[in-house]
Amino acid sequence: MTRTSRAAPPDQPRPKRPRPSGTWLLQDAKARFSELVRRARSEGPQHVTVHGREEVVVVAAEEFRRLTGAPTGKALVAALQASPDRGTDIEPSRGPLPVRDVGL
Repeated sequence: MTRTSRAAPPDQPRPKRPRPSGTWLLQDAKARFSELVRRARSEGPQHVTVHGREEVVVVAAEEFRRLTGAPTGKALVAALQASPDRGTDIEPSRGPLPVRDVGL
């Protein structure tokens, strides 16, 4: 079975397929990295493709923390407040501390 392609003649450049908004070819992402970062912050996740396959997604740090559930301390506070022993009074024991002689 022979497959025919409708490629452009060798002397003419291939027409570029339109890419969805927020999708970058690797070489474009490298050449315009500052713009990629700016768009990740202002427009949302930016997808980078290598050989036509999506390989990585660049997201703003705030969005990354939200997605990964980076600890903020709220979970610890909630766990301590939900403890059944919350009202227990804990008094640390105090013992004598060693003292050394000092010559003056």
